[in-house]
Amino acid sequence: MARKVAIFAFNGEEMCFIHALMNALDMKEKEYDVKLTIEGSATRLVKEAEGENKTFTALYRKAKDAGLIDCVCRACASKMESLESAKNQELPLCDEMFGHPSMARYMDEGYEIVVV
Repeated sequence: MARKVAIFAFNGEEMCFIHALMNALDMKEKEYDVKLTIEGSATRLVKEAEGENKTFTALYRKAKDAGLIDCVCRACASKMESLESAKNQELPLCDEMFGHPSMARYMDEGYEIVVV
């Protein structure tokens, strides 16, 4: 059985987000069952990723195309003004815990949690 890891990208600093993306892609390549949840200030990068000139755009698209983005926090995306971008990109939105994704849900499904 594949190791199960849920990466929560909270930090909106680009280098932190890049590392979350790289690690998700690396784990996928190593046949982990990996899910990426975009939370907190990192949700603003969903909107910024629509442009061509960000350093993380290619990695973001690769992770998105690989189906690694499990969900985007609805409450934080709304606050960071990227909710419409997430919807336009057809990204799943999570809000089961007071408007935010629940880490307990992932843990109940056997995922280790990594926060970046």
